[in-house]
Amino acid sequence: MTDHSRSGFATFVGRPNVGKSTLTNALVGEKIAITSEKPQTTRRAIRGILNRPDGQLVIVDTPGIHKPRTLLGERLNDLVEQVLGDVDVIGFCVPATEKVGPGDRRIAASLDGYPRAKKIAIVTKTDAASRDEITARLIEVDALREDWDAVIPLSAFTHEQLDVLADEILQLMPEGPPLYPVGVTTDESTDDRIAEIIREAALEGVRDELPHSIAVVVDDIARREDSDLTDVHAQIVVERDSQKAIIIGHKGSRLKDVGARSRAGIEELLGTRVFLGLHVKVAKEWQRDPKQLGRLGF
Repeated sequence: MTDHSRSGFATFVGRPNVGKSTLTNALVGEKIAITSEKPQTTRRAIRGILNRPDGQLVIVDTPGIHKPRTLLGERLNDLVEQVLGDVDVIGFCVPATEKVGPGDRRIAASLDGYPRAKKIAIVTKTDAASRDEITARLIEVDALREDWDAVIPLSAFTHEQLDVLADEILQLMPEGPPLYPVGVTTDESTDDRIAEIIREAALEGVRDELPHSIAVVVDDIARREDSDLTDVHAQIVVERDSQKAIIIGHKGSRLKDVGARSRAGIEELLGTRVFLGLHVKVAKEWQRDPKQLGRLGF
């Protein structure tokens, strides 16, 4: 780090599924936040840490801003507001592949509520768009506010312009020493990261109404004596018996598939072979129940 090192917090906002978690992972250089085609995949403020020669960026990945239909939804929106009030830079994301709509305009206007933060507009998914689409999006996004510090098109998928974004955000940060030890990429606990790996695998291919009903709790992680095997036991929590049947699948086939996919990610994270025990549990309407939400960490 240089004498004029900068450091601070940045977050990305936008409608659900504009690529915020993918962008966070691409910047940090490893998978910190799970990604899924399903909107509202992110449920916590997950911090990814990017170290550069001239400073450190702490990127807080948050849920997408949406109209809440449950108590969980309300709590996720509250979480986003809290993060936005604390960060130094807000990156507003719009995909190059979709016209700017009322939801985008609403979120861009709501940034008035965070006068302390510097603001950047980011046009994501440029790898999937034509040059004309990208140009049109840049014009639309630029017109949403007069106080953008920068407007940047990029692709988290191909990494095109990622460095430009990182440099720009860092220049807007206050001068100061690193906030985390160099070499740390996230402050997420191992339990939380494992729970998210399992939830990501469980989200794969499920029907639209199910994703919001899935939560994961890790009960135990223990290294076996005299073995390079780690035992991991976790529960996949759903809201109804019918959902439990979907997760388990015909003769347990779906759960086996979720287990296999999860195990690969967990082994990569822990650096050992893993025995994974998964159980599916029903907690009725947990998204609307303050007690259950508390138990599940919301």
